[in-house]
Amino acid sequence: MNAINRLLQPRSVAVIGASADPSKTAGRPVSYLSKHGFGGAIYPVNPKATEIGGLKCYPDIASLPETPDVGIVLLGAERAHVAVRELAARGCAAAIVLASGYTETGEQGARRQQQLVEAAGAMRILGPNTIGLVNLTDNIVLSASGALEMDHFPAGSIGVVSQSGGILGSLLSRAAARGIGLSKLVSTSNEVDLELADFIDALVDDEATKVIALYVEAVRHPEKFRAAALRAARAGKPVVAFKIGRSEAGAKAAVSHTGALAGADRMYDALFRQAGVIRAQSFADLLDIPAALATGRKLRGRRVAILTSTGGAGTLVSDSLGVAGFDTPAPDADTAAALRALQDGDHAALDRNPIDVTLAGLQPELLRAAIKALLASPSYDALAIVVGASALAMPELMANAIRDCLPLSDKPVVAYVSPHAPEVQALLTQRGVPAFSAAESCTAAFAGMLQATQWKEPAPDAAAPAVDLADLPAGSLDEAQAKQLFARFGVPCARETVVQTPAEAERAARELGGRVVLKILSRDITHKSDVGGVAVNVTPDQIAARLASMADEVEGKARVRPTRFIVQEMVTGGTELILGMHRDPLGTAILLGMGGVTAELFKDTTLRMLPSQGGLGREEALSMAKELRTWPLLDGFRGCPKADVDALVDAIVAFSRMAAQLGDRLVEAEINPVFVLPQGRGVRAADGVVVLR
Repeated sequence: MNAINRLLQPRSVAVIGASADPSKTAGRPVSYLSKHGFGGAIYPVNPKATEIGGLKCYPDIASLPETPDVGIVLLGAERAHVAVRELAARGCAAAIVLASGYTETGEQGARRQQQLVEAAGAMRILGPNTIGLVNLTDNIVLSASGALEMDHFPAGSIGVVSQSGGILGSLLSRAAARGIGLSKLVSTSNEVDLELADFIDALVDDEATKVIALYVEAVRHPEKFRAAALRAARAGKPVVAFKIGRSEAGAKAAVSHTGALAGADRMYDALFRQAGVIRAQSFADLLDIPAALATGRKLRGRRVAILTSTGGAGTLVSDSLGVAGFDTPAPDADTAAALRALQDGDHAALDRNPIDVTLAGLQPELLRAAIKALLASPSYDALAIVVGASALAMPELMANAIRDCLPLSDKPVVAYVSPHAPEVQALLTQRGVPAFSAAESCTAAFAGMLQATQWKEPAPDAAAPAVDLADLPAGSLDEAQAKQLFARFGVPCARETVVQTPAEAERAARELGGRVVLKILSRDITHKSDVGGVAVNVTPDQIAARLASMADEVEGKARVRPTRFIVQEMVTGGTELILGMHRDPLGTAILLGMGGVTAELFKDTTLRMLPSQGGLGREEALSMAKELRTWPLLDGFRGCPKADVDALVDAIVAFSRMAAQLGDRLVEAEINPVFVLPQGRGVRAADGVVVLR
């Protein structure tokens, strides 16, 4: 049994700084362990007491009769490291440090936290500034939080790991009120040692846990997190994460458009998506989605039947589902006939969806029959049942009627409890039917289930030989150098010539033939169009004069007179995209989106994190293109010729390989625009930014 398993399932616990008064914070751990029937040894440690809670109290850690698996340290931040050092010297597996006053308080606190690390040595630490953990499966409470003052914990199959201690109590109380069972609750807080990824790993191996819910403030070690989340996804244990701090206000200014378009929160989106993590969009979703996933049912499509006995509530569910892209088709002929056979009269709406069976709330047999018909129907992938006010009179009959139908199908079934009836909601959930008090929660649950079913681990990029980059300079490359770098990795670039004089420009334009693009060439001016440094559709006869006027305009706006220019072929008939890379503490991402000067205005973009080795695979690159709102423009929108998507995929893969090979040396890189030409004509990089360390 490793240290984390011993922490979650200790055979013995020492409580350092225990109080004999169970009403005090320091008195709670011993009280909680005894109250909930901990079967192992409890060792209170306090030099001022001889007995606490009927247990022998020891004056110090050295006096303990055995080495405890876990030590709960209740001492303040000034003294906690002393107890940690003594526990480590005894060979304790892990210490839980509850005290605050560490990195969250500034430099002095950071020094204290480093003291803890040094004192612990090889011993694992949970915290500091944590409320500890609760193993609900085995009734083991390793905490001093008053939020855990409960006589009974609702045990179940959802493990919760939170970087906020207070949130654990909030989730536990909400889950208990709703009949949602949890397996383990862990507060990692400052994460001086043990962190989110460690407990994801542990819960993957925990037989009692089917779903893992995370409350995330920041992922401190992205690769470790990604590896743990992928392991959970491969094991069929969905991970649901609620990430706070979603505002883009803190995004740094960047040289390229890509930096402004990526944003820290979107990087989390990309990380979660590729690691198979389902992102909860609201705090309520952090219980709603796991409650649905814990049923183990798979949602294989978007077609949902809504069974209701109250029209308005059914419409709420239908509308919410529709906004999220789910379908609510009318019953097929056979299903409609089966439903009509259940109820006489003209007061039932059985040929549309929501399916309004008016008396279903009063007649459990009618409800059973309607549910059976809808679960058997080939027209539906899932069923949402609206539980109306009529169920308040006999909630057990209603809940049992729904429960009895569950074995007939593996399709997901959820309930929307329309009146405010928490007891009915809890009863249904306990019967295996996730029940919600908001129509939007039904939608969130179905969306999470669908994401869990549809997720596929990204295929790795095929191995490619390394490109020789020994001659690359440092700093910002000019546009010509940037595109030469792209070309080395296989990204096709527009034909162009670097010139210095009007005569050279005219000669280059005639060699390229037809109309051209004239641009300044500078390592210092990235956004050339902002200073008048770009002219399009220029003829060979016009270019000499245009070069002179451009030099004057740029000098007036940028206070620098350009001396070098690019004469570039005029690329037409293509769709303009932006292809870039962005790096932040989470890792490196590749961005694809609508390009050109409107890139930041429309922000039609998608991101993919680079894997730990190599670039993106072709399947990932194609899925990026298909996610854009402007994908129809590439796919032959309204009779337009289809774009060369295969060539675009090649370019995305090549660009990602470049980012992967350069690694930390690459600060920023972007192609804007990259022209995607009609099918068979390829792509052309028409402008580029590269910044190297």
